[in-house]
Amino acid sequence: MNYAIITGASKGLGEQIARRFLDEGICVVGISRSINKQLETYSESTKATYYSYSCDLSAVDELEDTCDQIKTLVFKKDTDKVYLINNAATVNPIDVSSNHRREAIEKHVNLNVTAPMFTTSRILHDAKKHHTTVFLANISSGAAERSTYGWSLYGATKAALNRYTETVALEVDELEQPHKVILFDPSIMDTSMQKDIRKMSKAQFKDIEKFKAYKEEAALRSPETVGNVLVDLLMDEETLINGHYYRIHDFV
Repeated sequence: MNYAIITGASKGLGEQIARRFLDEGICVVGISRSINKQLETYSESTKATYYSYSCDLSAVDELEDTCDQIKTLVFKKDTDKVYLINNAATVNPIDVSSNHRREAIEKHVNLNVTAPMFTTSRILHDAKKHHTTVFLANISSGAAERSTYGWSLYGATKAALNRYTETVALEVDELEQPHKVILFDPSIMDTSMQKDIRKMSKAQFKDIEKFKAYKEEAALRSPETVGNVLVDLLMDEETLINGHYYRIHDFV
């Protein structure tokens, strides 16, 4: 039996990735603040099972407890492969840096950087003990490569995640481990994150009109389209390149 562990699986891209893995007969472990009952029902029509864990991923102690529970479920003698998709992230707070407050900064950094670092470390550690191969995708953003007014936190945390992921992939190669670790940039999608962005004022986010135009001009990709591309990549194990930065623009 193979498993896919997905953070932020209750909606948007995470939900669509979960659906596709279930279609492929791979059991899905969803970690998110809210529980998606529709995914549980959907799994009944597939040959796989959906397991949901309610967890505030920005609360590190809570995430560690959740990973302890997942270890018992996932790492068994008959588990051959584990897919880990660190999808959960936030763009908030969107504002100039002088308006950021400590609590918001901590929550943002914990969710966007600490959580994927911890799950990556934990899953690779458990996989080594159980001789399991891991295929891992950390979700990146073009914001990591350019400075955007109002997005100092988001750009910085995505840039940090990029460097972390590239370094983990380097270690995998140096240690001659079977795992593959990639970055995946889904670009702009029609999700709740985009709704949050469109609610901002120009004083908070100078590119607000551009993002409103994306919606009005139907320029936002569907999470289903993007999710299918990512799962296709991860399941094409021979072609998948460890340490590579994959962009949705190269596929659709």
